[in-house]
Amino acid sequence: MAKKRKNKNWIDKFRHKYRLVIMQEDTFEEKLSFRLSRLNVFVVTAVLAILLIFSTIYIIAYTPLKQYIPGYSNVHIQEDLYSQIKKTDSLERVILQREAYLYNLKNILEGNTEALKDTVSVHIDSNNVDKYKNIRFDRSPEDSMLREEIQRLDKYNLVYYDRGVEPNVYSKRASIRNFFFFTPLAGQITNGFNVEKEHYGVDIVGKENDVVKATLDGRIVFSNWTMRTGYVIIIMHENNLISVYKHNASLLKRLGEIVKAGEPIAISGNTGELTTGPHLHFEIWYNGSPENPREYMSF
Repeated sequence: MAKKRKNKNWIDKFRHKYRLVIMQEDTFEEKLSFRLSRLNVFVVTAVLAILLIFSTIYIIAYTPLKQYIPGYSNVHIQEDLYSQIKKTDSLERVILQREAYLYNLKNILEGNTEALKDTVSVHIDSNNVDKYKNIRFDRSPEDSMLREEIQRLDKYNLVYYDRGVEPNVYSKRASIRNFFFFTPLAGQITNGFNVEKEHYGVDIVGKENDVVKATLDGRIVFSNWTMRTGYVIIIMHENNLISVYKHNASLLKRLGEIVKAGEPIAISGNTGELTTGPHLHFEIWYNGSPENPREYMSF
């Protein structure tokens, strides 16, 4: 009986009401008062603790605020890293494609067709190689006929023809004789056009640091440094015509820019291994064949 009474007294104390009074210190005037018990205080404290715990877990798990907690990284680092990897891979593919294009264009202009690169192989994804193991490469009769037809066309054709217009008809329609060429550099010819010596242009000696100008309207397809011919700029014109300017001191136009006839594109100089003095080496290529510039303009 004594033990039950003792437990009952403990429970009564736990439920016993107390008054929490807030008074003014000077006048002892009662401002606020609360009726509390030990049970109320325990329940309120437990509920607040549980809410605080769950709030902290939610903030850490589902909000960006966790990046400010020591030990947690920025939530956007993985996304940014993946995005940068994709951009780097894309830029690498574009650079490889452009290098292969410029390399092939240089060899086409020099007539070195054996050194051409296969630009398609640059973009083959190693992860997809297994998909092409069962492909057969036997030539069909239709394929052989197509090859023969392509081989009859002009080699190194770099310009797209309109549908329904054959290349020979197109070339007759736009003869090189009808072009009005702008002289790239006024000066004296020191070395003329000679196919037998593989000199496919003319060497023009003008004033030092004179301006080199575009001979026709067109787009820059090459503007860079080469070991043998120094600073070189190549312009693609209409009607399958290409003009080449070598041994420049500096270039004024970049790859892809559109230029007008007579517009400055470079400064003449003496760069590259294959040069004996300040001059401009100028070439004209029409339908994949070199032409003598002296037949179409005066220097």
